[in-house]
Amino acid sequence: MIEEPQGLIEEPQALMNLRQKVIAHTAIVGVVGLGYVGLPFAVEKAKVGYKVLGIEQNPLRTEQVNMGESYIADVTEKDLKSAVSTGKLQAINNFERIHEIDVIVICVPTPLTKNLTPNLSYIENVTNAVANGLRPGQLVTLESTTYPGTTDEIMRPILEQISGLKQGQDFFLAHSPERVDPGNKRYTTKNTNKVVGASDPNSLAIAKLFYEQTIEKVVPVNSAKAAELVKVFENTFRAVNIALVNELALLCDRMDLNVWEVLDAANTKPFGIMPFYPGPGVGGHCIPLDPHYLEWKAKEFNFETHFIALAGEINRRMPEFVREKTWRALNNLGVAPANAKVLMIGVAYKKDLGDWRESPAIHVINNLLKDGIDISYHDPYVPSINIAGKTFESISLISEIISTFDLVIITTDHTRVDYISIVEQAKAVLDTRGITRHLNCASEKVTLL
Repeated sequence: MIEEPQGLIEEPQALMNLRQKVIAHTAIVGVVGLGYVGLPFAVEKAKVGYKVLGIEQNPLRTEQVNMGESYIADVTEKDLKSAVSTGKLQAINNFERIHEIDVIVICVPTPLTKNLTPNLSYIENVTNAVANGLRPGQLVTLESTTYPGTTDEIMRPILEQISGLKQGQDFFLAHSPERVDPGNKRYTTKNTNKVVGASDPNSLAIAKLFYEQTIEKVVPVNSAKAAELVKVFENTFRAVNIALVNELALLCDRMDLNVWEVLDAANTKPFGIMPFYPGPGVGGHCIPLDPHYLEWKAKEFNFETHFIALAGEINRRMPEFVREKTWRALNNLGVAPANAKVLMIGVAYKKDLGDWRESPAIHVINNLLKDGIDISYHDPYVPSINIAGKTFESISLISEIISTFDLVIITTDHTRVDYISIVEQAKAVLDTRGITRHLNCASEKVTLL
C-alpha cells in the first residue's frame, strides 16, 4: 500500500483537464450497470453535483430510474427522485453517448460457468463498447469482482487496440472493487473504505482523486492486480470461515452436540476469535462465486488453492445436509416425504433482503421437490419465485395455515417474521439459522441445524 502516487514527471494535458473537471464536479460520470452496486454509486455522485449518466441494458430498470422509482433497497425513493428531478441522473440503455462521459465506472456481473470458471463476457462486451467511443481524457474504472489480471490483461488491450489511445497518457484505467453490503445501514457507499489500484501512476492519481470526492477514505495500492486480489481475498476469507463452522455443524450432528451452544460459548472469548455461524449453505453474488475466480487464476501459476476448493465443497454440501435433517424430522413424525407438506420460511440469501440469487433456500427446495414433498414458502421480501419452471408465491403466515404443515423449515432469518408464533403453532420446526435458539418458547418441537 502507498500513501500517494509517485513518479508524475510530465503530466499529460488529458490528465490536467480531467483533474480540473473532477475537482470542480463538472465531470460527467457514466455508470455501466445500475444494480445493487451501480445505482447507489450513481446516486451518491449525483448528490455532490456530478451529472451522472447510467447505462443499463434492462429497459425496465432504465424506465424505473428515469421515473425516480428505486428497485434497490439501499437507495431511497426520495434520493433517487431528487437526483432525477434536478437533472443530475439519467438512465439510457446504449453506449451512444459514451464520448460525452469523462469517468466511466463499470459495475457489471461476473458470474461463473457451470464448471466454476470465470465468465467475463459482460466485462468484455462493455469494454468493447467503451473502446469504440473512447477519447482522450477519459477515466475507466472497473468495480466488478474478478480475478487478478482482468483489468490489465483483458480490458487494457481491448481499449488500446480499438481506440488507438495509450493508457496513462491519453486515457486512464483503474480497478476499484465494490464493497457493497446490501441492507447494511451502518456501512454505505460513502463511509466504506475504498481500495483503488492502477498500473500506471497517472491512472492511480486521477482514480484516487475521483473516488475521494464522495468516499470518506480511499486506500491506494500499487497495481490493478493488487486491488483485484484484495476483493477476492475478502470474500474468500468469509467463505473459508463459514465453511469451517459448517463443517463443525456436520461434526456436532454426528456427536449429538448443539453447534450453536458451542459457538455461542466460544465467541465469549474476548480475543483470538471472530463470530461466524453455520447455515443451509451460502448465497448471493459474492461468497459462492468470487473465491473460485482466485482458485481458477491460481492454476495459471501451477498453484493449488486447497482451502478455497475445500471451503466450496463443504458449503455446497449444506443444502443436502438440510435435506437429510428434513427426512429425519419427518420420520420422527411418521410422515413419508412423498406425503409431506413443508413450509419454508425465507428464500432470500440474506435476512431482510429480497435478493434470492444463489440462495441456499432454492437449492433446498429443489432437493425436497425431487423427493415429492409439497413445498410452500413465506418471505416478506420475495413475493414470488420460479423454480424448475414452476412459479411459487409467498403465502401469508397465519396460525391456521402454519398448523396444516408437517414441518416448517427456517432457511432465512428475516427480522420481520414472528418466530414465537411459528414455534407455538407448528407441528415441528427445523431451524437452519439458529434464530429460535434463544426464544423462551423454543421446545422439543424445534430441531436446530
